[in-house]
Amino acid sequence: MLNVLIVDDEPLALDVLETYIRQIPELKLVQRCSNAIEANEALKKHDVDLVFLDIQMPQLTGIDFVKTLTHPPMVVFTTAYANYALQGFDLNALDYLLKPISFERFLKAVNKAIEQAELQERESQLISSFESGEFFFVKADKKLVKVNFDDVIYIEGLKDYVIISQVQGRIITLQTMKSLEEKLPPGRFRRIHRSYIVALDKIAAVDGNMVEVMERGKPKLLPIGKNYRDDLFDLIEKNRL
Repeated sequence: MLNVLIVDDEPLALDVLETYIRQIPELKLVQRCSNAIEANEALKKHDVDLVFLDIQMPQLTGIDFVKTLTHPPMVVFTTAYANYALQGFDLNALDYLLKPISFERFLKAVNKAIEQAELQERESQLISSFESGEFFFVKADKKLVKVNFDDVIYIEGLKDYVIISQVQGRIITLQTMKSLEEKLPPGRFRRIHRSYIVALDKIAAVDGNMVEVMERGKPKLLPIGKNYRDDLFDLIEKNRL
């Protein structure tokens, strides 16, 4: 759902935009404004995603108004004058609608806004995932491959490269266990052997000096090195009932 503000000094133009908006479920009209001053106050009161903004208005034009905004929402300019189009796009306007505005042309602009909002949401989620440490990237097959922490079962070191066993398959990457271990959150992974790191939530059982995990539906036994045994069993004792 996109919160929409419409700004125009002509009541009839506002009526047309409002009628169009009410036909599209993804849009919610938060306020009608007759000039840029009202629009400025509306932006302070509402969380606005999209503005349909007339260019030719008294006191302050739509173009000059956008220039005053530090973090403007998505803007679709509306005007009866085609010569303003270049100025509008110079301000990174999403679209430019020439009056009289047909519903078909209006809908095309709305679809652009929805796509842009979805893209921004995905980018926001990606940044959030980076910051919260939900995944990392490794180089494999001459490209950077994303590895989700939740998908990792265990990691096996073989000389200068490692095998990352995931729920959906394996990735082989050229790097050392030490460099990879530094990328992993210690609360979710443990080094259990000089050649193995295991995801703690993927441990099915511990039997003597072996850790059992499930790999592609079958049990897989990983050795516990004597230098890592105490650390692993201390962790197990803390979570034992």
